[in-house]
Amino acid sequence: MEFLVIKCGGSVIDEVPASFYQELCDIQASGKYMPIIVHGGGKLITSLLDELAIPSVFENGLRVTTDEMLDVIEMALSGKINKSITRSILQAGGQAVGLSGIDGWLLEAEQADSKLGYVGDVISVNETWLKQLCYMNYIPVVSPVGMDKGGQRFNINADTAAAEIAGKLMCPLVLMSDIPGIYKEIDGVKQTISSLSIDEINVLIDNGTITGGMIPKVNGAKDALNKGVKEVVIMDGRQENGLTHYCNEESIGTKLVKDKELFHV
Repeated sequence: MEFLVIKCGGSVIDEVPASFYQELCDIQASGKYMPIIVHGGGKLITSLLDELAIPSVFENGLRVTTDEMLDVIEMALSGKINKSITRSILQAGGQAVGLSGIDGWLLEAEQADSKLGYVGDVISVNETWLKQLCYMNYIPVVSPVGMDKGGQRFNINADTAAAEIAGKLMCPLVLMSDIPGIYKEIDGVKQTISSLSIDEINVLIDNGTITGGMIPKVNGAKDALNKGVKEVVIMDGRQENGLTHYCNEESIGTKLVKDKELFHV
C-alpha cells in the first residue's frame, strides 16, 4: 500500500465531478493507495480580496501576499475550502480529517522571497503525523498555510506544499488542474504532451511554453522528482474517473519523470 498525494487546485475545486469524492473513498478502500489531499483556493481568495478592494499582484504565478491578506487567505483556505472538502469525503462514506499546515507543525515555513511578502517555502513536514492518520484509515485534507517558529503565518503555494509532502513520503504526486496537462501548439492546434523529463521541462520554461501559474507547479514537481518521487502527473480534475484511470495505470494527462531516457515526448 502506497501513499498518494493529490493536489486539488483552486481553479478546479468547484468543478470536480460529482463522483470525485466517492472515487477517493474507493481508491482508499482498494488497498493500493492511501490518499492525502492538498488543496488550493486561488479563485475564492481573489474573489474575497476583490470584495475588500485589496488588489492581487502575481510574480511568476505566485500571489504577492501582504499582512492584510493573511486573514482572508487563512479564512478561505483553512476555513471554507478545507471544511467543504472534508465534509464531502465524509458524506461519500469516507473518513477525513481537515488540517491546516499550522496544525501540529505539519508545514513549518520560512519567507520565500521578500519581494513576495508573506509567501512561504516549506522547510519541514511532519510526515509522521500524516502517516499515522493514513494508517488509521483517515484521508488527510491539508490547507497550505504554514508558520515559522516565531508564529508568523505564510501563504504556501499549494503545488509547492503538495510536492514537499510527496517528497517526504516518497510517493506519487497527482496535480489536478483545469487543463488536461502541459501542451504545445503544432500548427495552431494544442496537443497535450504525454510525458516530460526534468531537462525537457527546463527547455519548455525557457522557450515560454510553460508560463504563469504552471511555473510553480512544474518547479515543485521538479523538486519532488529530485527528492526521489518516481512520478508527477498533471491532469484535468474535471475529468470523470480521472483518478481511477491513473490508479489503474492508464495514460492520462502529462507524466513528469526525472530521467530523460525513461520517456519521450
